[in-house]
Amino acid sequence: MKITFYGHNTLLIEINDKKIIVDPFITGNPLAKDKINISNITVDYILLTHAHQDHILDAEAIAKNSNATIVSNFEIATHYQNKGFNVHPMNHGGTWNFDFGKVKYVNAIHTSSFPDGSYGGQPGGFIIESEHKSIYIAGDTALTMDMKLIPMYTKLDLAVLPIGDNFTMGIDDAIIASDFVACNKILGVHYDTFGYIEIDHKEAKKKFLDKGKDLILLEIEDSIEL
Repeated sequence: MKITFYGHNTLLIEINDKKIIVDPFITGNPLAKDKINISNITVDYILLTHAHQDHILDAEAIAKNSNATIVSNFEIATHYQNKGFNVHPMNHGGTWNFDFGKVKYVNAIHTSSFPDGSYGGQPGGFIIESEHKSIYIAGDTALTMDMKLIPMYTKLDLAVLPIGDNFTMGIDDAIIASDFVACNKILGVHYDTFGYIEIDHKEAKKKFLDKGKDLILLEIEDSIEL
């Protein structure tokens, strides 16, 4: 399983011959838009945690380019189905075996509306299990006690957690979240994109290290393999 960071909450996940992009927000991201050409991105699936613009902006363009299937909650999936896209609707607590692995849609505490203000259902996160590896993509969320359920479902190899604060968890809550999900290897996301969520990288890494945890902060287009 190879995971490439495209900025903000956008991840490209490669599992065998399948490609999945999570929350594609590239053309509107000042840190990524000059580095990544979305017309070159072809994927099999697009996973959307919620409907905010900074998580769905490039979903339609990539879906058109790839004929990809959009996976999200019922409301978001229906929104895109009505536009003619391939979709797979899910909802909280549900699990589905895709051709790349098993996906579970789990709770998040946030809001979710489309850029025009229309309802985007309830936000969520994803647990992906494949190739004997398991990752948790929290999406935009506050720290929540529901995270304590995740170790009951699977033993995580990686937790992808927002760390930018203001709109989501910050560093201190993300450390607690890593305890709740029982994972000491954390990929930080949702930081530095704009002023509200800029972080001190050295301080963030030190805080995690002091708790015996590894915080990974990737440069845009850099990858890790599990």
